[in-house]
Amino acid sequence: MRGYDGVVDDSRPTNDPGERRPTRPLDHAPSDRYRVTEAAEEDAAPSPPVARGIVFALLVAIAGGIAIAVAGGRLTITAGLLVIAAVLGWVVAVALAIGLGTNRSMGGPARGVTAAAIAVLGVALGQLGLWLIAREEGGVLAPADYLADVFGFLVPAEFALAAAVAWWRAR
Repeated sequence: MRGYDGVVDDSRPTNDPGERRPTRPLDHAPSDRYRVTEAAEEDAAPSPPVARGIVFALLVAIAGGIAIAVAGGRLTITAGLLVIAAVLGWVVAVALAIGLGTNRSMGGPARGVTAAAIAVLGVALGQLGLWLIAREEGGVLAPADYLADVFGFLVPAEFALAAAVAWWRAR
């Protein structure tokens, strides 16, 4: 029987239950062959660009802005807009993380600030949509006046909540 080093082992095995044959130690663990393959696959697959994560997050922000406009303008929801803003912040951060994938070029603080800024942009889009729906229904106030009169403190609370949740989830 030939061993690892090519030397022939002429000894015959016995039927003794505790007998062991002399073996030489392995150079490395047998499972190392899988680690080499995983490392090669990670090096071979390029990481997605940062722009992809930002685009994913922007698409979610646009959808969230539409949800705010429809819920507040057509369904006349007021305090529930805070929940929508929080969910918007959460989903923007998740979309940013999914879009970034394995890309590590955007660190934790930058990722948090980016997610918060995109979430604020989504809420701003929703507030603009609320104002446009009110104009369509015959409103004559300027955007800031309308939002302050109808929604009051909820508008800045939506901005703050969406930004805080997005920042917290993204970091």
